[in-house]
Amino acid sequence: MIGNIGPIQLAIVLLIVLLIFGTKRIRSLGSDLGGAIKEFRKGMGDETTPPETPETPKASDNDTEVSVNDASDDSSSSKH
Repeated sequence: MIGNIGPIQLAIVLLIVLLIFGTKRIRSLGSDLGGAIKEFRKGMGDETTPPETPETPKASDNDTEVSVNDASDDSSSSKH
């Protein structure tokens, strides 16, 4: 039965919806729907990119790596 809807019936349904809700309400509904779709797409795009982490000073990162490397060098030299 749904497959038998033609363009005239569709236009009549749209006209009835327009009369019931009014142009202002339909316009705001369309705007809200468009904004929701935009936010959804933005959210889906953010999911594929890694979250941003705050920048830390590079000096502290290098100090940590040096101390870790020094500790592993000490343990490997004591094994020999």
